[in-house]
Amino acid sequence: MKVWQQDWAEKWALYSPDKIAVKEYETGKVLSYAQLNQAAIKTGNYLSKQYGIHPGARIAVVADFCLEYIVLFTAAQKFGFVLVPLNYRLAVPEVRHILEDCSPDLFITEFKYSHYLSGLETPKTIDLGEIQNIIESDAPSTLIPTFEADENDCVFILYTSGTTGNPKGVKYTHKMLFWNSINTAMSLMLNTESRTVNVMPPFHTGGWNVLLTPFLHHGAYTCICKKFDAAITLQLLVEEKATIYMGVPTMLQMMAQQPQFAKADFSSLYYIIVGGEAMPIPLIEQYHAKGVAIRQGYGMTEVGPNLTSLHHHDAIRKIGSIGRPNFYVRTRIVNEKGQECAVNEPGELWLNGPMTTPGYWNNEQVTKESFSEDGTWFKTGDMVRQDEEHYLYVVDRIKNMYISGGENVYPAEIEKVLIRLEGVKECTVIGVSDAKWGETGKAYIVLQENAPLYSQEALKDYCKSHLAKFKVPSYFEFLNELPKNDAGKIDKKELRKMHEMRASG
Repeated sequence: MKVWQQDWAEKWALYSPDKIAVKEYETGKVLSYAQLNQAAIKTGNYLSKQYGIHPGARIAVVADFCLEYIVLFTAAQKFGFVLVPLNYRLAVPEVRHILEDCSPDLFITEFKYSHYLSGLETPKTIDLGEIQNIIESDAPSTLIPTFEADENDCVFILYTSGTTGNPKGVKYTHKMLFWNSINTAMSLMLNTESRTVNVMPPFHTGGWNVLLTPFLHHGAYTCICKKFDAAITLQLLVEEKATIYMGVPTMLQMMAQQPQFAKADFSSLYYIIVGGEAMPIPLIEQYHAKGVAIRQGYGMTEVGPNLTSLHHHDAIRKIGSIGRPNFYVRTRIVNEKGQECAVNEPGELWLNGPMTTPGYWNNEQVTKESFSEDGTWFKTGDMVRQDEEHYLYVVDRIKNMYISGGENVYPAEIEKVLIRLEGVKECTVIGVSDAKWGETGKAYIVLQENAPLYSQEALKDYCKSHLAKFKVPSYFEFLNELPKNDAGKIDKKELRKMHEMRASG
């Protein structure tokens, strides 16, 4: 079924042509909605004519957030191609896997990330500067050809780490894009006058879909930064008169530690959206003392991502809660038999709504496993409970994922790397508390007889050569054997108890 043309830039170019859509902090460059619209048309026309890019074609991009990236997104809405943002924190082998999986028709790289091209076979590769040149050129800005999106066509393929150790490409559709924006605006105070500073990276759904794409949909203003810097972000929230900001607790902690925090004028800021992990009460109170409300929530790439929201009035009364479901989000909490759980009874969170992915790219088996038998409910893999007032609380992560500095880390990915190390007989990884990052990894290793004993630094260096930096465990411990449960599986619960006892002792 064909749906409405989701050409947001064209509409805002008509309604508010001179209004600034996006500003790039590092260069000071800006694009009004009229300029964004024209730039996207020129870019789409150029890619279609010069490189044969057609509706459904996949364009992989490895770059920092920049104006060109947002132009590419807007062109994707107009021309129907699919953006595949690549994580520049990944190791080369990890990027290679993603490229082999999605088979891009074009690979666009920022020069400083050109090392990812080493040893890779890609059909067509261009530098991001080529996009910049076409944007600044006097090429015609007439839309040729026109493209009408089907609601289930992809606008992104967003790769997330999986428990199998290989990243999975989430199909993110035009339908998801629209309904996530509606859910976001109905949950937050978001309209054409909204302003934000975006410091989240472009390879996360958080960088695109927590605030940026809803802001573009509503004709609002975004200042983008290539990297998070606590002092600069704090300065920009004041100077740009941000009305909403999204960050993870680690970022907010770093900002609160800045000398200028005490005198910062947050009078324009309605609230800060917090995701990734629960925010400590003392930190919430520190921001409340500055008149800044905290809105905690829950999200995931496959469904939304903006799914639940805890009203700022309940930030302390319901500490630890992820709030209630957003307007067009349906939830179920089920036990192992698929039966509805009672109040405060832990069960797996299932989700349903128009913002749900149709599945994973090139992975029908995992897609099938991720939905209920009738295909209508997405199974999150998170254990939650719901209290008497319908507030949701995450109890545990079924798949053993932990969150380090807002980044999802799956132990299986690290374990697959460690087990390949010479002399390693068995290994497992758990998430443990960390003062700076919230959680970090701790690896337990059993060596084969007469195998060399590796130093902590040697193990870290080995992991860094195969994994993104945020996935490298902070701690390594050697054991004679790993604890096992009655089924013969590694008992991670016992390992967590061991770690907590030593930490408290």
